[in-house]
Amino acid sequence: MLISQFAREVGLSVDTVRFYIAKGLLKPERSARKGGANPYQVFGADDVTAAQMIRLQQSLGYSLAEIGALAQEYRRGAGSPERTGEVLRKQIARLEERQRELDAALAFLKGKLKWVEAGQPGAAPRPNAYFC
Repeated sequence: MLISQFAREVGLSVDTVRFYIAKGLLKPERSARKGGANPYQVFGADDVTAAQMIRLQQSLGYSLAEIGALAQEYRRGAGSPERTGEVLRKQIARLEERQRELDAALAFLKGKLKWVEAGQPGAAPRPNAYFC
């Protein structure tokens, strides 16, 4: 399939697909047919899977640079259960830290809301340990 059909299929904009190609995250085949001076880019089932994995990894908090590095490891066959465990443990720790930050933010906002709804008696709640 061509880029516009692929973009619709995976729920991305054409610009995002082109960005992922430029970053090396997607590697469509090049067709002998040309659209202007450039050959058409043809996307297949593997590209659909790759786009879905990119979106999943982004939702899990991985940066595009990290996603690209992990994809390169996978393509080289450098992945192992030990390496996968290491990557997963690191991301779990990052997400747990982010969760602590969000919990602190929520506690501050809930305290502030309670204070506002009570007519602002006394001093405003202080953010204390809340810093994102």
